[in-house]
Amino acid sequence: MEAGNHEIEVIHSWSAPRSLSTSIMYSFAQRDDTEVLDEPLYANFLRVTGVDRPYREELLSKMESDGDKVVREIIFGPGKKKYRFCKHIAKQRVPGLTGELMKKGKHFILIRNPLDILPSFDKVVPPSFLEIGLAGLVAIYSELCEVGNPPPIVDATELQQDPEGVLRGLCEDLNIPFQPAMLKWEAGPKPVDGIWAQWWYGSVHKSTGFTSPNKYPKPLPPSLYDLLEQSLPFYSFLRRHVKKSSSRLRSRLPTPSLPVPENEKLLAWVGDEILPRENAKVSVFDSVVQGGDSVWEGLRVYDRKIFKLEEHLDRLFDSAKALAFNNVPTREEVKEAIFTTLIRNGMFDNAHIRLSLTRGKKVTSGMSPAFNLYGCTLIVLPEWKPPVYDNTKGIILVTATTRRNSPNNLDSKIHHNNLLNNILAKIEGNNANADDAIMLDKDGYVSETNATNIFLVKKGQVQTPHADYCLPGITRATVMDLVVKEGLVLEVRRMSLSEFHTADEVWTTGTMGELSPVVKIDGRSVGDGHVGPVTRRLQNAFKKLTEESGVPIPTCDKP
Repeated sequence: MEAGNHEIEVIHSWSAPRSLSTSIMYSFAQRDDTEVLDEPLYANFLRVTGVDRPYREELLSKMESDGDKVVREIIFGPGKKKYRFCKHIAKQRVPGLTGELMKKGKHFILIRNPLDILPSFDKVVPPSFLEIGLAGLVAIYSELCEVGNPPPIVDATELQQDPEGVLRGLCEDLNIPFQPAMLKWEAGPKPVDGIWAQWWYGSVHKSTGFTSPNKYPKPLPPSLYDLLEQSLPFYSFLRRHVKKSSSRLRSRLPTPSLPVPENEKLLAWVGDEILPRENAKVSVFDSVVQGGDSVWEGLRVYDRKIFKLEEHLDRLFDSAKALAFNNVPTREEVKEAIFTTLIRNGMFDNAHIRLSLTRGKKVTSGMSPAFNLYGCTLIVLPEWKPPVYDNTKGIILVTATTRRNSPNNLDSKIHHNNLLNNILAKIEGNNANADDAIMLDKDGYVSETNATNIFLVKKGQVQTPHADYCLPGITRATVMDLVVKEGLVLEVRRMSLSEFHTADEVWTTGTMGELSPVVKIDGRSVGDGHVGPVTRRLQNAFKKLTEESGVPIPTCDKP
């Protein structure tokens, strides 16, 4: 080892081309403790792949092209400073390179939206999926995660928006001190530039630091649309793992925690395929986006059985027919999608399904169903979800000023996705710190809550409002049957709000919450403020029914 040289700590930057990788190399070159290498694996890449470049012969004659030798002697060779920054382009990590490259040093990934890369890419070489190299970046990220060393990811746009904040965050992740000198450099070519600089570095040579992105982007040439479609999923995957370390970005909402953390990795059915949670999306042309034009059902899974599946499917298809949907999937196709989705997730108990059927994707935006020429879109969204209300101690309700839809306007017997009427009432409930809100009909009689049907008990008699304005729920019908089977008197009629204020017991019913006791309405205690005996009796009967009935989920066929 030469005098003054010593073992050096290597910082690996991995990126696609046109991603500010040279700018960040210049940034690290300003540090007093860092030396930089510009794409040390480039010659090996050209030798192995045989790709052509205007500077190919010159580069191969002046750079070491033995990849393993580059790794051992150049990348990890001794140096005079504490750190060595190596700018790598993902596609240059070709098969056959020593595994030492990924096992040693500190790694980070620099990404940029393909929409910003593609319009300027073909100045030297035509763009292609291989040249963009985003798939290679995902492979690098996955490999580093597998060995317990997940790399920080920096988005080039955020680096432009807040250079100091992003660089400080990156230095923190790399466990090196930030130096303010990283924010500025002199314009013009640099001694650290690779041979290819005159072909690629014209813009960055004019810069003296990170510049803000243009307010308005360049247009995307139509010829690059297919390549954009291929590349975006890889960028989106990496983008989800960007650490929001920039002070400029702290005003963004933090990533929320999920009520049930296991749902972070669920699989959902959309259209005709099963997709991971973050990829489970519908088209912006879908009718559910264009106008809430969709029908839905809530299903519960108990001990490998789907409770009241046939009844829910009856209502789903009735609602679709009432809304004049065309090209509706068959009942067996819907069942198959439900079963397959549950099996793929391993969800056989204590799970809830949000089953939606939209009118489908449109050929152009607009209200008319005549634009829906692709057929319906089926969505099966399963979640690990216990009952959403406190069915042991009870819930609190308030009365909303928002009135329930009249059949004169939109019939609630159609189980549609246009839930604004309910949502406005729910907002009132949230503002009052209540669990839900009671909704009255146009004449002031109780209809239901924003999410459930409602019952009361007075002097041993069970009563519930008629379903002229509300959805006649399947759980409601089930509980009505149980009331009769338990030998109790059931009355269905118009009911005023004061009758609920003075009731002995009150409960709500719905698939998501099951049978939920109500202990307070509008500040008034229901009965003695505790769950009543009739409520407990029917809760037990309902639980027994869920244990005994339901459509079994098929088991996987063994080969």
